[in-house]
Amino acid sequence: MEQSTLALAERVSRISISGTMRVAAEAERLRRQGIDVIDLSAGEPDFPTPEHIKQAGLRAIQDDFTRYTPVTGIHELRTAICERHAADFGASYTPAECVVTAGGKQAVFNFVQALVNPGDEVVIPVPYWVSYRDIACFAGASCVFAPADEENGFAVTAALIERCLGPRTRMIVINSPSNPSGAVLDRDEFARILELASARGIWLLADECYGRLLYEGAPFSVSSLPGAKDNVLIAGSLSKTYAMTGWRLGYGLAPAPVIEAVLRVQSHSTSNASSIAQRAAIEALRGPQDAVAAMLAAYRRRRDFVIRRLRAIPGLRVSEPKGAFYAYPNIAAFLGASGLSSPLAFAELLLEKARVAVVPGEAFGTAHHVRISFAASPQVLERGLDRIHSFIQELPQ
Repeated sequence: MEQSTLALAERVSRISISGTMRVAAEAERLRRQGIDVIDLSAGEPDFPTPEHIKQAGLRAIQDDFTRYTPVTGIHELRTAICERHAADFGASYTPAECVVTAGGKQAVFNFVQALVNPGDEVVIPVPYWVSYRDIACFAGASCVFAPADEENGFAVTAALIERCLGPRTRMIVINSPSNPSGAVLDRDEFARILELASARGIWLLADECYGRLLYEGAPFSVSSLPGAKDNVLIAGSLSKTYAMTGWRLGYGLAPAPVIEAVLRVQSHSTSNASSIAQRAAIEALRGPQDAVAAMLAAYRRRRDFVIRRLRAIPGLRVSEPKGAFYAYPNIAAFLGASGLSSPLAFAELLLEKARVAVVPGEAFGTAHHVRISFAASPQVLERGLDRIHSFIQELPQ
């Protein structure tokens, strides 16, 4: 094969494979070999999709609802998304301000592609979800990272964001509750960040993927604030809330002209999301919400167990997550003297020796952490924490 055929597009060199996906793939490879791996890396619920949602998907197949739909998604689903968002968060969107996507990640990707130019700057708090950086880089933008205060539970503040703003700032990305830290942005700080964005004509992209997985207080969306919709972009997903990760169903909410621009992007990539998943999503949004409350209660119990077990490990520090289903412990005490130079080295040795998969903090922009998902059964979590504790005890001091 000639060298010219091997050359990749320059934009591909700016991005890397998702760190979370890489860890999950390695864990799966070991499992196929018959090795007992405890996977605490996966960012997905271990619960099955609720039965009434599955039945709606089956009915869609039986009704032959298996053809293309409009790129925007079917009108009934967009209406249901707007209704649910209003009920949960108090915001007011119309179907013309909504697009259905193949997961929340596509909503983020589409917004960035539609609104960010090469040379623009995108402000991203640290730690960040793995894809924000690469999506911005793929668009040719520069990332300006805003390190959140770990001593205050990785709190993001307007003052932190303001220090990162400049003449080239095009977008601010806020994920609350946060993946990986579980931090929840204070609504007053959120309002002040919106004021900053509005005054400077900057887009504020709010990733609400975990918006209903909140352990304290009521769910909040910045889009519910007066005048917010002119500068706010909402990326949402059914994956975490309804245990529908494999259905690949998300959405974007934004001013109608932005939605029109997003449709141009999506019409040349995936076109519409799965017709079957769209029918199931209508049932998820309009049907009983009991399963959501039940899963949240289970995650709260798991969180309490995991944080208690992690804090029992001498030298390990961890903030209590206020939402989502991740713990993000600081392992700095076990680096250096033990011969381990980084979270990546720690995670690789943990997988090799203890057969526990976690995600190293490098994937999220930090140098002293690993992410542990507690979206696993109590039995799996107990076995996993036992192994992690034993692994750390055996590290050279």
